Amino acid sequence: MTARDGPQDRYKAVWLIFFILGLGTLLPWNFFMTAREYFIGRLADPEETSHLWNQTGGAAMPPSYLQSMFDNFMTLCAMVPLLIFTCLNSFIHQRIPQQIRISGSLVAIGLVFLITAIMVKVPMEPLPFFVFTMISIVFINSFGAILQSSLFGLAGLLPASYTAPIMSGQGLAGTFAALAMIFSIAIGAQQPESFIGYFTTACVAIVLAIFSYILLPRMDFFRYYSMKDKTEYHVYNAELETKRDLIKKDEPNGMEQNNSKIIPIHNPDEKPSVIAIFKKLWVMALSVCFVFTVTIGVFPSITAKVSTVLGEGNRWGLYFIPVSCFLLFNVFDWTGRSLTALFTWPGKDSCLLPVLVALRVIFIPLFMLCNVQPRDYLPAVFSHDAWYIVFMIFFSVSNGYLASLCMCFGPKKVLAHEAETAGAVMAFFLSLGLALGAAVSFLFRILI
Repeated sequence: MTARDGPQDRYKAVWLIFFILGLGTLLPWNFFMTAREYFIGRLADPEETSHLWNQTGGAAMPPSYLQSMFDNFMTLCAMVPLLIFTCLNSFIHQRIPQQIRISGSLVAIGLVFLITAIMVKVPMEPLPFFVFTMISIVFINSFGAILQSSLFGLAGLLPASYTAPIMSGQGLAGTFAALAMIFSIAIGAQQPESFIGYFTTACVAIVLAIFSYILLPRMDFFRYYSMKDKTEYHVYNAELETKRDLIKKDEPNGMEQNNSKIIPIHNPDEKPSVIAIFKKLWVMALSVCFVFTVTIGVFPSITAKVSTVLGEGNRWGLYFIPVSCFLLFNVFDWTGRSLTALFTWPGKDSCLLPVLVALRVIFIPLFMLCNVQPRDYLPAVFSHDAWYIVFMIFFSVSNGYLASLCMCFGPKKVLAHEAETAGAVMAFFLSLGLALGAAVSFLFRILI
């Protein structure tokens, strides 16, 4: 086997492991997000709680302040820590071993979810429960940021196609969580106690991700790419020193000839410059940032508050948001992410890619003009359910496809030894987009 050929990814085992790790990265957050009816239900006044869980709408009317602002605060408490810890990981990833960052984050997320499942049985007043929930979201997304950034950095060492399974796994995470919620509704399990099994399911998925990560270093394909640069450096450096010694022996007075050409090589002890790397991939970094700013600006803070006009008084009113908002978004977001495994158009140097990213801004006014309730200023131009569903399909496909393209192309615009740092930089700008989207979601909600 030559260095050029390298080992093959037998049975696509490494691809599958990265897919499972991608699934484990976003599954906890998606389980929190799709369980919003459970959280909103527990934020009702104590005397209304028993009545609340028998209502098809899920929230008492009129909602309390904690209930009405839950989606916005949930998004903010998720995205700001995600940004901070992704930024922190950009600096600590060269000091803390990758094994500790990834396995430690998975274990910590699993423990938080286990506590969340136990707390389902613990009675609490609305305000303390709100604070506890927000703290849990902060912890999950802090560790999730380190996990996600480390994972993209790790994938940057492998061929470009190995970023796609992470993105695809993240897309499936939302779909899996939405289906679990719809299944709970279908069997009539709407009491708070039923969410013990719901949250425990996420714990099982995290255990699977930990087991998969333990197997990863045993794969020849992964070992080859993760250690390839160091091996090539030592071999090439030894050959170069031998050539230099031979040149010195052949030259008079022991002087090297001025016209001798020494090819510069990478010193593995030299840490890549984050600023220099950013200059090479800034278009991809800003593009992925803008994609998620638009997405989180309206999802779920605006999209989850759209009311159906077809489901008043029937079961469609119960399924409308779980199906039309969360399931549709995650299924078509996953579809968009998975499409990058089939084709990558436009190319990494095409000017069309940032143009397509910028065009997604149109979804902000489109969703604001849907039947969002309550509303004070804007008219409901697209009040019918069909408009909302069509917008959601295009919104989610474009999010998954364009974000995945940017994340795949970013590390491939730098040198091989800079790929891991480039992956961390791209993950930072992805998180920056999430945080900016969470911030502007408050403004969009006020304008409606």
